Amino acid sequence: MKTIQDLITALSLKEGAKNEFIGVSKSIGSPIVFGGQVLAQAVNAAYKSITNHRVLHSLHAYFLEPGDLSIPISYHVASMRDGGSFSTRRVTAKQGEKTIFILAASFHKTEEGHEHQIHFQKDIKQPEELINWPEMVDKFGAILPAQLKAFLSIDRPIEFKPVRIVNPLEKKDLSPVSDVWFRIKGTATNIDLPLKQQILTYVSDYTVLAPTLYPNASKANYGNTQIASLDHSMWFFRDFDLNDWMLYTVESPSASGAKGFARGNIYTRNGVLIASVAQEGLIRPRKK
Repeated sequence: MKTIQDLITALSLKEGAKNEFIGVSKSIGSPIVFGGQVLAQAVNAAYKSITNHRVLHSLHAYFLEPGDLSIPISYHVASMRDGGSFSTRRVTAKQGEKTIFILAASFHKTEEGHEHQIHFQKDIKQPEELINWPEMVDKFGAILPAQLKAFLSIDRPIEFKPVRIVNPLEKKDLSPVSDVWFRIKGTATNIDLPLKQQILTYVSDYTVLAPTLYPNASKANYGNTQIASLDHSMWFFRDFDLNDWMLYTVESPSASGAKGFARGNIYTRNGVLIASVAQEGLIRPRKK
């Protein structure tokens, strides 16, 4: 996948049996299905059952089994409730007889109410001052571990620019925070809010667990640690322009028992908070 249109095609589902939708997988460089893809496709499936123009405001999901890239994923949607203001859906993702993922999603009718939000730091480096992942490979490729170099070199429909470039060879403990600018490749026209939310959900599973390793970066890295998303929650607050840069800022309050917890906020370039994310992941040291 190279552009936003490629991603939109990948997130699109075909109708199967009643309340069932079928999706195919695209690799992002991992031998298993990318969690962000399953999340976004499940949101796509849930939206197909919403006929009253309500908008997704939160989702809560569990990754149960690794997904096989070669097998289509079947998404089964159950309508749990349609109340006066909220609609709730449960989505179960299966490959064959194996359940790999479950999601609960809540949709809300449009209402007016009180507003406030926190703001991100105003002095943060802007994306024009930073380099993206392929440029990092060009600049530091000679010293990057082979696995990381291969991952950063893959064509993606999203461009990422980290504010802080972490040198994996430094073996230095770092603060458990991450700020990454991102934007789509290509131009998004006539894209409605539900599809924007699906794309944002897809992106939200990138880089989110990185800060869980940073405080132990002197001994922990992607090569000697088994890393996997265990669950994922997301809250959507406001509409946004998909064509501009957005900032994904993440912190990890805790890691223990081979698990790391991360929480993040996604802002527009102008500082408008559009979504929040929380995830716990497996960060298990590999035995020598």
